[in-house]
Amino acid sequence: PPQLPPWKRSRRELLQCLERFLRLLVAGEPLSAPASVTQPAWGRFLAWCQGQGLLSSAESPGAGRRWTRAATSRPLCLVLDDNFYYQSMRYEVYQLARKYSLSFCQLFLECPLECCLQRNRLRSHPLPDQTIYLMARKIEMPDLKKNAWEQNSLILKSSDCASEDNEQIISLLAAALENPVKQNEENTEQKEADRAICAASTVHQADQTCRRIISQTMKDAKDKNALPSEMKSLAEELNKLKAEFLEDLRQGNHLKNQICIQNQYSDPATSVISSFQHEATNLVNKYILK
Repeated sequence: PPQLPPWKRSRRELLQCLERFLRLLVAGEPLSAPASVTQPAWGRFLAWCQGQGLLSSAESPGAGRRWTRAATSRPLCLVLDDNFYYQSMRYEVYQLARKYSLSFCQLFLECPLECCLQRNRLRSHPLPDQTIYLMARKIEMPDLKKNAWEQNSLILKSSDCASEDNEQIISLLAAALENPVKQNEENTEQKEADRAICAASTVHQADQTCRRIISQTMKDAKDKNALPSEMKSLAEELNKLKAEFLEDLRQGNHLKNQICIQNQYSDPATSVISSFQHEATNLVNKYILK
């Protein structure tokens, strides 16, 4: 998409920079900026590599950068510190590990919602409580039974750290280093590309229908003499609701709502549209029937 939210664009740029980094390490390819990554993002990435002592400085403007001895003389562990609240976000990193036959593991910190809220309020720039509630609702823990690629995962209680945790983390890293991810013989990259195209088409279909629902809903509210201030609030809530539903559809969470589970639609877009219609009707009633 031409316009991505800043956080999503930053995640995508980081993964692209990371892949260039891995090409240099594994295949010895020249290190160059990906075409779709902004120069500031690439500059920050290079500065990080140099700050960690992994890359030499360019001797001249046109000179390339090389690995330092520190980068190749011992095991190299790259830590991606993020919420990664959807499994699909973590799977993107796993795909990189598989593509270059590298080790992969996950450390998941399980934290009670109230503890998260308390910690957030102590930050210098706290997020709105609603953001924490939304994250808690959306976050997907590693599913070791369902996803074979998440087998190398460790779940720790973030609220009470124990000395044994350090030993478990070291064991997790050691097990990952000893068992790099093997490349699949089948063309998984093509399958992922086909899936992405299909998903984009589904989201577009749902987006267009949800827009029509919003338009009709606003017309119904106006016909029922809703106040201008109420119309404005209703429009804001409907658009926010649409964004949440479409994001869940992108991430494959289209059955999160009870109405979807009851109806069991075979088409993801249809189930999302039905659920959105239901929620939109409830929103209108909140304003009209109060």
